[in-house]
Amino acid sequence: MDVALLVLLVGAFAILVTANVALSAALLRRPRPWRGVLALLVPPTAPYLGWGEGLRAWPLTWLVAFATYGIMLLFALR
Repeated sequence: MDVALLVLLVGAFAILVTANVALSAALLRRPRPWRGVLALLVPPTAPYLGWGEGLRAWPLTWLVAFATYGIMLLFALR
């Protein structure tokens, strides 16, 4: 049980970081590149800015990974 929890925790964090970097890179290629820099420096703004720019898959991936990471972290601390 502990190994599965650890795998899910690390996996969710890895997906969260990957989604944040990919979302920031996608925002850098848009007309307002400062949003990509902001998304990279202040990660909670990434899904909001991505959704506002018309991106759908990366913000949803970011939110699901964040929720999964938070839930797994609560289970790990319990």
